[in-house]
Amino acid sequence: MTMKRRDFMRKAAVGAAGGGLLAGCGKAAEPGEAAAVQTRPRVTWQLVSSFPRSLDTIFGAADVLANRVRALTEDRFRIRVFQAGELVPFDQVLDSVQKGAVHMGHAASYYFIGKNPALAFDCTVPFGLTARQYNAWLYHGGGLDLTRALFADFNVLNFPGGNTGVQMGGWFRRELHGLQDLRGLKMRIPGLGGRVMDRLGVTVQVLAGGDIYPALERGAIDATEWVGPYDDEKLGFDEVAKYYYYPGWWEPGPALSFYVNRDAWNRLPDAYRQALEAAAAEANVGMLASYDAKNPPALGRLLDKGVQLRPFPDDIMQAAERNAFDLLEEHAAADATYNKVYQAYKKWRADSYRWFSTAEQAYARFAFRDFRPSP
Repeated sequence: MTMKRRDFMRKAAVGAAGGGLLAGCGKAAEPGEAAAVQTRPRVTWQLVSSFPRSLDTIFGAADVLANRVRALTEDRFRIRVFQAGELVPFDQVLDSVQKGAVHMGHAASYYFIGKNPALAFDCTVPFGLTARQYNAWLYHGGGLDLTRALFADFNVLNFPGGNTGVQMGGWFRRELHGLQDLRGLKMRIPGLGGRVMDRLGVTVQVLAGGDIYPALERGAIDATEWVGPYDDEKLGFDEVAKYYYYPGWWEPGPALSFYVNRDAWNRLPDAYRQALEAAAAEANVGMLASYDAKNPPALGRLLDKGVQLRPFPDDIMQAAERNAFDLLEEHAAADATYNKVYQAYKKWRADSYRWFSTAEQAYARFAFRDFRPSP
């Protein structure tokens, strides 16, 4: 089984996506309309992803965007999508777009907080907004303007590019009884969640999706987080770790982003820009819906295979929240740009939490009561 898994991951890292055009029928062209279409330039872009093609939902958002752009422009604007490592490593996507080596990228912006800690707000922060709350902040709370101001320093224009919803807490080779069990643990976890875990005594590593399974299998790491049941099952983590923890407090609504080189954007005809923006919005909504459809049956299959589902002990949750908020406040005190984004985010979070803790939480507490997992 191990060899099959390695072979799967190796083969999944190669290959190209098939881009089927959306078909439809329309009215006959008016005089001069066909000629106008022919004057539109043919454009081909390259898009690099931070994810392997085998993870079809998170990687697939880029294919959704490319296929929709191609259809909306009648095959005159094509975007070729490359998986992680095919042109650039997963953690160099932003660099490659900034430099103009490629036209577009698709990644999680917390991979790049070493360049600017405030980029975390373009993805997620521990104990932050859920997917619905985050989209509300981006589109109606000024969040997109704030994050675009950050990316302007990289000559990049960012577009929302998907969300996984609340993630799981990850896979552990041994059971956690309390905070003391985290000390000395080696765990793959990126972003601010990794920095909080570091404060709790965890030895933190950042690995690409395709590198996690072999590291967990050979004991180079003791635990890992990824996304949720659907992706985690694909990656085979249940074969090498039996304890599956929840919730992923560090990723309550992690958003992905499309990065567009601003020089390339400025050269596009306006109709192509509108097509790209509409396609990104479709991919943004579609990823979350896809995960919400695929995770429930995947969790059922994992439990049927004997996976042990566990909530994080209370002392871990409390210590993580305390350290997460301390970390956010420290960054805000040290950097005016970070503080500007953080204060806007924090106010939106407070207002949103007040609303969601009313009707949403009351409904969920009652309606989901018979389906809560037991330790």
